[in-house]
Amino acid sequence: MSINWVAYLIVAGITLLATLVVVGLYSTGVRLYAVASDRNPGPEATNRLMLVKVGAYACFTVCAAAVLFGIYLIVPALHG
Repeated sequence: MSINWVAYLIVAGITLLATLVVVGLYSTGVRLYAVASDRNPGPEATNRLMLVKVGAYACFTVCAAAVLFGIYLIVPALHG
């Protein structure tokens, strides 16, 4: 039995990259949501905080899509 090391390294690299992207997006979403949940933002910051909260939800949505796509790739019944 022979191991295809190039394919192994490609899968390992993509896995590492995907993990970094998902964790980075999730932590960015948590930080943006924490900033948007400020107690006394002031009247001039209302629009900015709404935009920050939308950015947080966008980060969470991309993370959820990446996780669902990973599940789709792993479970053969979903695409076979």
